[in-house]
Amino acid sequence: MHEIEPFYNWRYDYIAAEDEQSPFYATVYNEFEYDKQIYNFLLHPQWDDFGSHTLYLKVLFVDYDKHYGIIEFIGEWNDAIDNDIMILKRELIDLMIAAGINYFILIGENVLNFHASDDTYYEEWFQDIEDGWIAAINFRPHVVEEFIQNNIDYYINFGGNLNNFPWRTLKPLQIFHHIHEQLTKRLNA
Repeated sequence: MHEIEPFYNWRYDYIAAEDEQSPFYATVYNEFEYDKQIYNFLLHPQWDDFGSHTLYLKVLFVDYDKHYGIIEFIGEWNDAIDNDIMILKRELIDLMIAAGINYFILIGENVLNFHASDDTYYEEWFQDIEDGWIAAINFRPHVVEEFIQNNIDYYINFGGNLNNFPWRTLKPLQIFHHIHEQLTKRLNA
C-alpha cells in the first residue's frame, strides 16, 4: 500500500495544501518517511489524515465557481467502529459545503472494505446539499454491495457507468460534466 499515491496529474490546477479554504491548507508532507499507516500497512505520505484510523483521503480538485469537489480515498471505510462518516462529515464535508460545494465526486477504487452503522450522517450530508448530489465512482463491487445492503445508495449514487468510470484520462471539469449529465438523466427518469 505504501506505493499507492494519490492521483497527482491535476497538481498544476489544484493543490489542497495551497487552498486557503481547505482544511489541509499549509499541510507539509514528509517526503522521506512513511508517517501514516492502516493497521500494519504503511501509506504513501501524500495521503491526508482527516481523523480516521483506517481511512485516508486526498482532495484532488475543488472548483468553487462550479461548486464541485473530487476526493480520492484509500483504506477501510469503517462506520461501525470508528464512525468514519461522522468524522468525514464534520472535518471535511461541512467545511466544503460552507464554501459552496454541493456536488461531490468520491473515488473509491482503493477502498478495500466498508463496515456500516446507521445512515444518519449520510442523510444529513444529502439534506445539506439540496440541489447537489454525491457520486461514488470505481468503488470495488463488494464495497458497493455493502453500501447498497445498508441503504447508503439512497444518499450516494453508485452503479452504471460510475462503477467503471475512466476518470484518470479526463480533466476535472470533464469528469464533473459527464457525471452531472448522467445523474441528471437518472433523476429525471
